[in-house]
Amino acid sequence: MKTYLVGGAVRDQLLNLPVTERDWVVLEETPESMLKKGFRPVGKDFPVFLHPESSEEYALARTERKTGPGYKGFSIHSTPDVSLEQDLLRRDLTINAIAMSSEGEVIDPYNGIADLENRILRHVSPAFSEDPVRVLRVARFAARYAHLGFQIADETLRLMQQMVRGGEIDYLVPERVWAELYKALIERTPSAFFYALRECGALAKIFPEIDALFGIPQPRQHHPEIDTGIHTMLSLEQAARLSEKPEIRFAVLVHDLGKAISPKDRLPHHYGHEKTGLPILEQLADRIRVPNHYRMLAKRVMRYHTLAHRAFELRPATLTDLLLDLGAFKNTSTLKDFLLACEADARGRGGTENTAYPQADYILEAAKAAAAIDISGVLKSGLEGAQIGAAIRRLRIHAITENLKQQKNANANQS
Repeated sequence: MKTYLVGGAVRDQLLNLPVTERDWVVLEETPESMLKKGFRPVGKDFPVFLHPESSEEYALARTERKTGPGYKGFSIHSTPDVSLEQDLLRRDLTINAIAMSSEGEVIDPYNGIADLENRILRHVSPAFSEDPVRVLRVARFAARYAHLGFQIADETLRLMQQMVRGGEIDYLVPERVWAELYKALIERTPSAFFYALRECGALAKIFPEIDALFGIPQPRQHHPEIDTGIHTMLSLEQAARLSEKPEIRFAVLVHDLGKAISPKDRLPHHYGHEKTGLPILEQLADRIRVPNHYRMLAKRVMRYHTLAHRAFELRPATLTDLLLDLGAFKNTSTLKDFLLACEADARGRGGTENTAYPQADYILEAAKAAAAIDISGVLKSGLEGAQIGAAIRRLRIHAITENLKQQKNANANQS
């Protein structure tokens, strides 16, 4: 059986990066012959099989022909006479159109190795424009390899722009947009994904809520970078430094959506943007089917990030209510994730990239003290309904008050 390693495994091996999964293309076989060899079929739209021992994916060599709009508008041709070069020709980028034989011979008909060496993301053929998902994929590869200096080829960028103007990306379905966004968020430089989409004009079509932030001014004394879109990208870069969690990165991405609709006569100020952005967040999340746990953290970060920044100014009662609204006393608490997102926002400003965020420890200590209270007396007191909640709240306020005194005394002794 003629098999060749293809795609990401070859690309990353040539870049001296870890190879996490391996995909194979098979020549001169049929679905029937694959089944006789013990392979298990898994492909719905085209013939893909799992190896009986390694469970790696083996796809029959195939060609594709555009039959309709969108990324599903293709007919698949897979017969034993399809060559390796024909199969590689249908792929998106030259760096993904390299194959390797079992003996280690590299087959590179479209100069992918040269583009790897020159750090270029270049489309293989004009057929690139037939699949709107490829716009998202190129942007995602920009996010993956930005730290290595990869750039999108000029001709590929022009082709992406033509796809946007021609309306091809309008056929992207929500599930695919979210899937690509998720993958971009877990890449090393997620901000590069959005810059690439903006450069080709796709950001305004796919994520108009994010695109609307660019060009919106902020007060220079708090935001030396001024532009809200740039601040959002700087914050996203800081989130990527602080955590690998995509939930935190998504929350940071959307935390300032309300600033896009601040009254123009009040700019560069954005009073109340923490609340005005909530419906915009819901609109975005509904449209691309964002999972609920992402939404919940994002809403909390949007609503309360400015309060967290002012933690040292908050009264114990206000801090107690903030912790309650954040769900800090539940087993499912995401308080640490919330604080990491707030820290990314605080660092996502010109010149503050390495600034400490002591508010996080301050709030965590307060939450720890409030969670340690003994409520047994309240439960035995005969109080009912809202009275119980009010009594527990008073205990938490007292615990936080005492904790804040201890923190201040400790800081005074250290100084």
